[in-house]
Amino acid sequence: MILDTSSLPAVSNSNARSAMRATKELRVLAWPIDPLNPYTASLYAQMEDDASIEAFSVGSLRRRHDIWHIHWPEALLNIRNPVLAAVKIAAFLGMIDSVRLRGGKIVWTVHNLNAHDNLHPRLEALFYRRFIPRVDGVISLSETGLAMAYEKFSRLRSLPAAIIRHGHYRDRYLPCADDARSSLGIPGNARVILFFGEVRAYKNVDALVRAFRDVADTNARLLVAGRPKSPASGESVMKEAAPDPRVQLSLSFIEPERVGGYFKAADLVVLPYRHILNSGAALLALSFNRPVLVPDLGSMSDLRNDFGGSWVRMYSGEIDAAKLTSALAWAAQPRPALCPMPTDYLWNTIRAQTLEFYREVLGARRPSSEAAA
Repeated sequence: MILDTSSLPAVSNSNARSAMRATKELRVLAWPIDPLNPYTASLYAQMEDDASIEAFSVGSLRRRHDIWHIHWPEALLNIRNPVLAAVKIAAFLGMIDSVRLRGGKIVWTVHNLNAHDNLHPRLEALFYRRFIPRVDGVISLSETGLAMAYEKFSRLRSLPAAIIRHGHYRDRYLPCADDARSSLGIPGNARVILFFGEVRAYKNVDALVRAFRDVADTNARLLVAGRPKSPASGESVMKEAAPDPRVQLSLSFIEPERVGGYFKAADLVVLPYRHILNSGAALLALSFNRPVLVPDLGSMSDLRNDFGGSWVRMYSGEIDAAKLTSALAWAAQPRPALCPMPTDYLWNTIRAQTLEFYREVLGARRPSSEAAA
């Protein structure tokens, strides 16, 4: 739910802040708040004037909270040891029960509908059977994402739900002040494709490199920047890149102060994922004013609708040289130097929508059939 303030009289910031503090302050437990993840850092930093935000810890469970806002619970399923994963999941569900017994409500932001690595399918199915009945409200980053969540978990339809976009990253990274291409050893006249982000199997980076090797343009360059999730992921990309000197690999963690340089050097950002629901990497590219090529999967059509076809291009099927060549020509077309940022992607909008949704969830009655199993 979005609060419509168009018909309200204007008030000063100080009066508005006083009015907020006069109401009961929301006590929000957030999991996780990761200083290395600019999404959660931006979301909760924007809320501190209007709510008491506490990063999750075991000790935090001794205190009562109105809302436990959970992101990426499927990360527990990426633990390789199945026994350890099961123990952590059982503990996590128990902690949710503890919060709910004290009157707290559980809000889940649906970043993904499954664990990316698919390590424990049976455990994953069991986890969602136990987790979904414990959820009191659901936030989706897109209309498509919410529809897919309803299709997979039908009992979510009975809960309060909100569509709140993934915010931009323009305030989180400094622009590159140097000659980015020179510092990366890339010729100034090159046509540069960038993949940026953690290198994982589902992101299909080895297939991107393989497709790029068939791009005929000798001035084309492929830059892959990001730390591999596993040694096997890194080795696969290096093997594919070895025959083509036009491929440049930076397979390590990219420090925040260096991120801007990679995007400044790029003409086009390509995200060749095998499966995807939402993409922070796509928002990062648009925040750096770079056009992005994404698969026609998940909520990428919502992203294109919001930003327009001159900034977001989609492809169907497997990534190949023809798609890359066509996308490079598309990226070279004239467009504004600054990618327009829709209002729904601004953090002030996102903060207001999220706080309003917390209050909606707190005011909602739990369906009687949703007692946690």
